Amino acid sequence: KAHTAGIKIIMITGDYGLTAESIARKIGIVDKNSRIITGAELERLGDEEVGKAINEQDVIFARVSPEHKMRVVSVLKNKGYIVAVTGDGVNDAPALKLADIGVAMGISGTDVAKEAAEMILTDDNFASIVNAIEEGRAVYDNIRRFVTYIFASNIPQIIPFILFVMFDVPLPLTVLQILAIDLATDLIPALALGAEKPELGVMERPPRKSKERLLNSKVLLRAYGFLGPIEAAAGFGAFYFMWFQNGFTLRDIISIGKNVSIEEYSKLPVYIKATTMSLAAIVTTQIGNGFAVRSIRESIFKIGFFTNTFFLWGVLSEIVFIFIFVYVPFVNAIFGLAPISAINWVFLFALAPLPLIGDEIRKAIVRRYYPVAKAN
Repeated sequence: KAHTAGIKIIMITGDYGLTAESIARKIGIVDKNSRIITGAELERLGDEEVGKAINEQDVIFARVSPEHKMRVVSVLKNKGYIVAVTGDGVNDAPALKLADIGVAMGISGTDVAKEAAEMILTDDNFASIVNAIEEGRAVYDNIRRFVTYIFASNIPQIIPFILFVMFDVPLPLTVLQILAIDLATDLIPALALGAEKPELGVMERPPRKSKERLLNSKVLLRAYGFLGPIEAAAGFGAFYFMWFQNGFTLRDIISIGKNVSIEEYSKLPVYIKATTMSLAAIVTTQIGNGFAVRSIRESIFKIGFFTNTFFLWGVLSEIVFIFIFVYVPFVNAIFGLAPISAINWVFLFALAPLPLIGDEIRKAIVRRYYPVAKAN
């Protein structure tokens, strides 16, 4: 599992070479083409030669001193590796301290080793480190899921105000309605995305670069340039759908925006219902958006719609909140909303899958034409 995740494991020990090699083969650290470098040989080799040997084949460092361990760690760091060192003895302390992260054994480790390390492994099991790496990758992905979900809903909230200022179109969403989305309907689903299990193949990806940003261009483009505009289009579609039902043409709507003040047309029953439709469309498409961002590359049909129970409760909370906002009298008065008919809800929930369908198509294209490079 560590090898497929791009984690290179190097044994550095004070034991004899043949003993170390036998153990390393038994537990799968090295294969038949391994090389044993003793402490004496290490002293004769330059840093470039040591680095080349590590890059080209599996290496075991045997009969080494604490100084030798430090030198190997230093060579690896100079080569650009992120280095974790495990150890339990006093002689491991310098290397534990020099490494990017030192991991001391909690059961068999000495106090000196524990003091030098950043992390203590309570069960002395190397598999726990690999599991922690998998969980770490999952947490990193989940933060991106959370951010993508929240950022995508910002676009249908921002665009109405831009168009209102630039073209005098009636404002499809009010400030209080935006707060209803950000502080109520989006809250629980967003938190639930942080509980998503590791995506399939997460330990087959090479390690990310240490300088890679959490909010990189791919994350922002997916949220702001793809999922967000889909939601914005759905919001505008629902807004105008209500006007059209009441006999208004597009020219009539534009004329109201240009010739009637917002204070006046905001009192019109049709406008209040239209903003209700716009808000509800953002909420329903956020459901589809939530299912879409549950994976980065894999299809939701492969992951399963019902594998994150917390998120399903989040979806239910969205529906409950929007019905409270629309149908509870004193609440809808606060947010400038009004009850709408069943046919409108059919229209709104028909919009819900749009972000998911769009993202499924995107993922299929990415999987086909941009396969993940396997970790070496």
